[in-house]
Amino acid sequence: MNDYLIKATTYNGMIRAYAATTTNLVEEARRRQDSWATTSAALGRTLTITAILGAMLKGEDSLTVKVEGDGPIGAIVTDGNAKGQVRGYVINPHIDFELNDKGKLDVSRAVGKQGKISVIKDLGLKDYFTGEVPIISGEISEDFTYYLATSEQIPSAVGAGVLVNPDHTILAAGGFIVQVMPGADEEVVGHLENQINQFPAISKLIQDGYTPEQILQRLFEGQEVKIHEQLPLEFRCKCSKERIANAIVGLGNDEIQSMIDEDHGAEATCHFCNEKYTFTEVELEELKQ
Repeated sequence: MNDYLIKATTYNGMIRAYAATTTNLVEEARRRQDSWATTSAALGRTLTITAILGAMLKGEDSLTVKVEGDGPIGAIVTDGNAKGQVRGYVINPHIDFELNDKGKLDVSRAVGKQGKISVIKDLGLKDYFTGEVPIISGEISEDFTYYLATSEQIPSAVGAGVLVNPDHTILAAGGFIVQVMPGADEEVVGHLENQINQFPAISKLIQDGYTPEQILQRLFEGQEVKIHEQLPLEFRCKCSKERIANAIVGLGNDEIQSMIDEDHGAEATCHFCNEKYTFTEVELEELKQ
């Protein structure tokens, strides 16, 4: 099944919901990062949530998410946009642990329970919008629930999950974000909280073949779910040799000449996709202003 996301409302418009399957894009990120199981779960949850947050934007708007905990994997950095294109990397991809006492991948141990989450939105304005909150658990979903409620003042429930095969490939990944709209009945909110608390692990539902539509239909059982939009999702990096060349130009002629004299060329690797770009001495000469 191809990765995609749906936007929906329910409870007569009092609840807004997003659900996504992200197995393929998380696997692509894992392959490019060569990440191990626990790290893949942390990165995959963050990528999934970034994809959903990106779907809340419009036009050419984009965002960057940073999860900077005190755990051994270091920072997780992801980008997303309104077109369903996401990318991400983690500083130390080769971190893995035994399962935690709940029999699940120990994401909070990998991420750490101290640190911060920041979301930087480029909305095409002069200044960026930046929201920042402390990490509260390191489990990612709980941390973003706190971020949305605290920084963006939107009561929300965030769920994201990743199942990893024994060979470290991704078996299933996906997530949801449910948001309470202004003026929603307290009775509706209470009922919804109970449904979410009893909801199965979303990664298990995706493993069982659930689509985003079926996920929301099960979550909002007994309610009409209106689907407003479907958005394809994919891992897409913005890097190119031209972008790297522009960065090299920005270093100045002296630094470029040093690359020519000392290294007889240059090589750069993109953090997000691990694509390598090489420049010969002739190419470097052409970059000098």
